[in-house]
Amino acid sequence: MTKSKTHALMQRGIEFLGSEHAILCGAMSWVSERNLVAAISNAGGFGVIACGAMTAELLDAEIAATKALTSKPFGVNLITMHPDLTDLIAVCARHQVGHVVLAGGIPPKGSVEAIKQFGAKVLVFAPTLALAKRLLRSGADALVIEGSEAGGHIGPVATSVLAQEFLPELAEDHVVFVAGGIGRGDMIAAYLEMGASGVQLGTRFACATESIAHPAFKQAFFRANARDAEASVQVDPRLPVIPVRALKNKGTELFTQRQREVAQLLDEGKVEMDEAQLEIEKFWAGALRRAVIEGDVENGSLMAGQSVGMVTSEQPVAEIIAELLAQSEAAFAAR
Repeated sequence: MTKSKTHALMQRGIEFLGSEHAILCGAMSWVSERNLVAAISNAGGFGVIACGAMTAELLDAEIAATKALTSKPFGVNLITMHPDLTDLIAVCARHQVGHVVLAGGIPPKGSVEAIKQFGAKVLVFAPTLALAKRLLRSGADALVIEGSEAGGHIGPVATSVLAQEFLPELAEDHVVFVAGGIGRGDMIAAYLEMGASGVQLGTRFACATESIAHPAFKQAFFRANARDAEASVQVDPRLPVIPVRALKNKGTELFTQRQREVAQLLDEGKVEMDEAQLEIEKFWAGALRRAVIEGDVENGSLMAGQSVGMVTSEQPVAEIIAELLAQSEAAFAAR
């Protein structure tokens, strides 16, 4: 069978991931769990477990449960500021996880080495080209460049700008995945042509049939358009709060309020800076759970990227991937 243009350009990413298509699923806390991860890997994509605030025991159970649902490759996303990062890496080692994504900040000293020691490949995020080069020099195997259009934690620069900055410099020698605001295959084709090895999508998969997200959470996505997915506001410059993109609701206001409370605790010397940041992360984990699991779409966090306007109905994962690939091929055919 003749290889499609899409797959020809994805070849490096496909070989790196060991999957049929170089389409990663972004790690979405509470959403990217065993069911969705296994469904994406079984459909030829690359599922990634969102460890988030999980304990080592919970991650251990999640990896085992995912393995029971798929024999295809999948990865695990670990948050660099997690207090038990070393224990979580050890869990990945026990399960011989093939790919670990380090997210949420610069990987702590020794973490990349610890992952590579058991033979896994390390994927990292970098907001600047200088940091990307440094991380790749110091052992990271692949890079994800994620623009501000993405859902969840975001950087300040648009995907299109990052792609123009990073890909000409890095794509020839390194595996680079592009993420943020991708909702259609036409966009996948464009980034592959620029040199990307593959892409990462989150929002597009959040409401898949196999996603365990509450029906009310999915309905909120179906009703939303791009401008409804707003970035959160940093209340206090001392608080190292990474902006989060989510659908505007009462939960957005509650987050602003929680930042003020934590800032006051800092003023009063009741918490250290790292504790303050963890406090903010715990807030988000809880708010996200309320929306995804309990269906509280008013007070919970509806993390979504700006591509949410392209999510209009519940579709099986296999159908979403087939649609994206067909759109990409049609875009190449029209060139």
